[in-house]
Amino acid sequence: MQTIAIILAGGLGTRLREAVPDLPKCMAPVAGRPFLSYVIDYLQVQGIEKFIFSLGHMHQLIENYLSEYYPALNYTNVIEDEPLGTGGAIQLAMRVANAENVFVTNGDTLFKIQMEAIMSVHQASNADCTLALKPMKNFDRYGCVTINEQNQIISFKEKQFYADGLINGGSYILNREKFLQRSLPHQFSFEKDYLEKFTTDGHFYASVQEGYFIDIGIPTDFEQAQKDLLHQPADLKKIDKSWTLFLDRDGVLNIERKGKYVRNWKEFVFSEGVLEVFKNLADVFGRIILITNQRGVTKDLMTEDDLQSIHNEMLREVENAGGRIDAIYYCTDMDDKYFLRKPNPGMALLAAKDFPEIDFSKSVMVGNKPSDARFGRAAGMQTVFVTTTNPNQAFPHPDIDFMFSSLQAFAQAL
Repeated sequence: MQTIAIILAGGLGTRLREAVPDLPKCMAPVAGRPFLSYVIDYLQVQGIEKFIFSLGHMHQLIENYLSEYYPALNYTNVIEDEPLGTGGAIQLAMRVANAENVFVTNGDTLFKIQMEAIMSVHQASNADCTLALKPMKNFDRYGCVTINEQNQIISFKEKQFYADGLINGGSYILNREKFLQRSLPHQFSFEKDYLEKFTTDGHFYASVQEGYFIDIGIPTDFEQAQKDLLHQPADLKKIDKSWTLFLDRDGVLNIERKGKYVRNWKEFVFSEGVLEVFKNLADVFGRIILITNQRGVTKDLMTEDDLQSIHNEMLREVENAGGRIDAIYYCTDMDDKYFLRKPNPGMALLAAKDFPEIDFSKSVMVGNKPSDARFGRAAGMQTVFVTTTNPNQAFPHPDIDFMFSSLQAFAQAL
């Protein structure tokens, strides 16, 4: 699967300035968060591990935001010295993209495509470029794209009213080498000077996708996004067996050793009341998954066998109490930007691969650190913060839906 994405975030946003002055388009606040965060979070859940942000207008604001709110994200910024157009911006970013095929999208557009589907078309067709197309009805804001039965792009039609048709959703898979081999100018439009110009070559293909689509480039759609993307905390009383519970370990299940690691079973001490509520949790949730960062292994403070021994004993105690944990995922890597290390959602994706019935929109992440909440929110889960080790955590918080004193208190609220 493709793991590198270029996000175009250098636009001037002239049509949106009345609604959002003094901000790049992708930083426009939508339901309490910069719009860019929805794009990043969704792409991470689709398996994107590395990002390249192509920046221009007011790039410092985006750089500061990424540095502060996405410190664990594996990303690179490239900055235009002058406006390069969409094509020039992609070309600039492609020069630092170390991959055969690269995903490209706009920072002011959220198109919830299925990455595996578009990549499958791209690779099967040996395409230069594969577009994600969105079916629409009764529209005049976009042009229309025609394809044949082999999903090959035939033509791009100008903007006018269409009763129905396929629009270019602004998301692409590009073969890097083939793109850079073109004789393209320094500054150009990707849509006009690349897609439309070279359509007759026959190497552009399409993946028709029904996923949610919003482009906040005009005030009416910007306002629509406020409603569509508003996150609503779940009714805890309505959680049932179709839901999955994700749990952090240290500070949630057991007493956290401040500044130290639990190196063996003797040092593992269940927090008060945890074992007693596990049966209740098992009765409520269809799946219970443990997600934990354990870099003590890489620091040689314990072995991976030691960690496995701790978890085996922990599982035995939980089962003896009438509860269960269906799977345990841990990350021992030292690199904070490693995709499988929280707050990146890599371990959640591993769980969903092993248990295809897991629906992140019907999942709850319980943790005692902001990184746990970020992990859950990035994956689209409900988030619960327990204040066992961080009693002064600010709340309300954009990544936290509920706050409880302990796992026991959360279980009692179900």
